[in-house]
Order: sequence, then structure tokens, then C-alpha cells
Amino acid sequence: MARLLSTPSQQRSTISSQAEREIKLAVDSNFQLPRLPGIPLPRRLLISTYYDTIAYDLAHARITLRHRIERGKHVWQLKIPLGEDRQEVEVAGDQSDPPATLRGLLVVPLEHRKLLPVVTLRVWRTGLLVRHGRVAVAEIALDTVSVIKNGRTIRQFRELEIEQRQGNEAAVRSLEQQMREAGASDHDGRPKFFRALSLQAPTPAPQPDPKAPVVGHLTWALTRHVRWFLAHDPGTRLGTESESLHQIRVATRRLRAVLRTARPILLSAWVASLDQELDWLSEVLGTARDLDVQIAYFMEESSGLDARDRKLLAAFISHLRSQRDAVQQMVLSELTSARYFDLIRRLQQAAHDPAVIESPLTVRQLARQAFKKLRKAIRRLRTSPSDVALHKIRIKTKRARYAAELARASVGKPALRFIKAARALQDLLGIHQDAIQAERHVRQFLKYSTHVRSGFVAGRMVERQRQRRKDVRKDMKSLFKTLLKQGRKAWE
Repeated sequence: MARLLSTPSQQRSTISSQAEREIKLAVDSNFQLPRLPGIPLPRRLLISTYYDTIAYDLAHARITLRHRIERGKHVWQLKIPLGEDRQEVEVAGDQSDPPATLRGLLVVPLEHRKLLPVVTLRVWRTGLLVRHGRVAVAEIALDTVSVIKNGRTIRQFRELEIEQRQGNEAAVRSLEQQMREAGASDHDGRPKFFRALSLQAPTPAPQPDPKAPVVGHLTWALTRHVRWFLAHDPGTRLGTESESLHQIRVATRRLRAVLRTARPILLSAWVASLDQELDWLSEVLGTARDLDVQIAYFMEESSGLDARDRKLLAAFISHLRSQRDAVQQMVLSELTSARYFDLIRRLQQAAHDPAVIESPLTVRQLARQAFKKLRKAIRRLRTSPSDVALHKIRIKTKRARYAAELARASVGKPALRFIKAARALQDLLGIHQDAIQAERHVRQFLKYSTHVRSGFVAGRMVERQRQRRKDVRKDMKSLFKTLLKQGRKAWE
């Protein structure tokens, strides 16, 4: 399989990328944009040729790859999953085949399959850059699309996109409502490429029947998390959006939790070996994730300081970014290793055919066991528990929550209420753990910076984190009570 040889810094010099947050709406041939404050955008012609395998493997993975020409400018654009949104990656070039930098991001969904041009779209675009004062809130694009195949137009359609710029989600939703009042309607959510070829958008597998055997619930959960894992492999390789690596770690953690919950019904050696490999991957990604969290923390802290003190943090943030670039090379090395590709193969096989043994246990009983472990740990807490004890409670809460998600189709609303209570406690204890980590980051900052004001700045940051921990400890008892109450209703 292909391997990316460039460093993250070199990639950033040739690749541009941004998170894409947009709302799509369907419009008919008579739709016109309502009057809005902003700047009308000139009419543009976009000619895009889409590439995929003969079996549309990229499309099935929620990925689109296209070569676009606009006013003589040639660019290659790749759109990959980023949580519930997508990330757009762009590389300039007029070559006839997709560039190696983009193909290198797609080694997992492509494997050894060949990319081919599958359809060309000719798009006339008009629109408006909506502004509130000097702030560009969103860009509204009204597209008229012609589908070209074998040199002739086989289909035409129109659609409208509202892409968030500097505005918040509420402002974008307000624009959506105004578009609907002007005649726009629900969009089916498919990218243009899917509509052009009448492809169905990838949809999650339906939850199993509540009375389905335990293996049905297990394969459903494993399939869901493996797909999420694979979806964020390209973005993790690229390394420009920290959310990609975060999401692949989340999927790794959920897979381990599901396997741990189902351990009593799985072949012991099989599940132990797979868990060991997932633990290895979690360690590989852990250092990069810790640096992402540190960078985000100091960026947020910097925004609340005056210009003089911001300079202190700016130098430290630059230092952290250099470390993150170096770690990204290590991550890439592991993601191109035979061990990683073997893990992917095993995860796909596990989702299809887990090594289940004969057992009378149900998913409800498995979830009950996870809840009982959590309840026992909570009852053992001291009046003023240590930071370590609270971190262990957070881990057990996650496990109990993921076990409940495995059983929710079977248990119904009581499980959903327990999941909600577990998520609330997990988030609260997450703030506590973040505050502890933040203090450690501050100590690293003090070691790095020798400026006379560093101690003063660090003191202010530490004070805020200690107050966060106090607030958590004040609120957590009521959440413990709610969680245990919902757990009894769901599992007893």
C-alpha cells in the first residue's frame, strides 16, 4: 500500500483543507433567493469530474474525489468524513490522475483498487455572501447541475447550500428557515455525485430486533464502531484537523468497551488478542491526542489574556505544534505498518463474524454486569474522593454507558434514560480530568518559559482550573444519585 513520505509541515504547503459545515436544501426550477443583507456572488461555471472505483468504494465510505476546473484553474478536491460533517482537502494540479498525496490518504478504503473517472458534472453557481455588519455569516450557493456522461447530458437538477462562515449555528439555522419560507424544502442529504448517479447514501444498519439473539446486537454494535473508525482513517493520516484523530480514538475506545462487555460470550483467546491490538493503537494515538488537547487548551487560555501575556503563550504553542508535527510522523509510520492493516482486517472480520461461544446470557444481563461494577465503585467512594478515584469512576461510567448502548434496542427507554444520565456524569467528570491535565500543561509551560511574568500567568491559569474542579465536586453527588436511580430502573 502507498505510504505518505512528506512531513506534516510539507503537506500543509501543498495541501489546503478546511472543515465543511453546510446545510443542503432542495429547490425547484422556479426558486429564487430572497432579499438578504450581503454581497451577490458572480455567476460561475464549475466543471467537476468525479473519481471512484468500479464498485464505488469511496462513495460507500462517504468520500468524494473530484477534479475541478473553474476559469482555467485546475484543482483536485477530496471530501472525507469529519464527525457528522466533512473535511474538504484541495491540491492544485492539472494531471490526468489523482495526485499521490490524495491517494496516500485513501489506502484503507481503496486497498489496491484502481481509481477511474465515473461522471462529470457541469454546475452553474450563483449565490450570496450573507453579512451581518462586517461579519461574513454564511455563503449561500444556488446550483444548477447538468450530469454529463459519455459526452451527453443525462440529467439535470438544482439544489441550494448554506455554508457556515463566521456565523454561529443559530444564524445559519435562521437562514435555513428563510430559504424554506422562500420555497426550499428538505434535501435527501446526498452529495451531488450520489444524485448524479442515483446512488443511495450510506445509511447505518438498523438496530436489531429487541428479541434478537445476543450475537445480533453484538455484530450491530461492532459494525457501527468499525465503520466510524474507518471513516476517520484518512483525516487522521492528513493530520490537519484534530477531530479526526479524536474520533478514531473514540471508535477504538468504544470497540474495546463492547468487546469487554461481551467477553463472557466470546472466545477468550480471540477477544484478548484483539483487545491487545486495540490497546496498542490507543497508545499510538494517545501522545498525538494529548498534544492536540494541550494546544487547544493554551489557545483558549491565550484568548483571555492581554497582548503582552499572549506572546508568552504564543511561543509555547508554537513549540507544542512542532512536537505535534514530529508525533504525526510516528503516527503515520504506524498507520502504514503491516500490524495496523492486520488490525483493520481483524476488526472487519469481527464485525462480520465475532468468535461467539454458547452462552445463555442476554445483552441486558451483560449491561447489568457493567452497571453493577460501576455502582460498587461509586458506593466505595470516600466523602472526599481522590482525583485518581474519580478518574476510575469516569472510566467505569463510560464502560457502563457503552454496555447500555449495546442493550438499548432490547431494553428501550429505561436504557436510553440510563445512557443520558451516564453521559452527563461522564462529561462532568471529564471536566474534572481536563482541569487536572491543564495544571500539568501549565507546569510544562513554566519549565519552557523563563520570562519574569510566566509565573503570574501560570498562577491565573491554575486558579481557574482548581475552581473548575471544585465546581465539579459540588455538582457530582446529585448526578451519582440520578445515575444509580436510572440504573436500577434499567437493569434490576
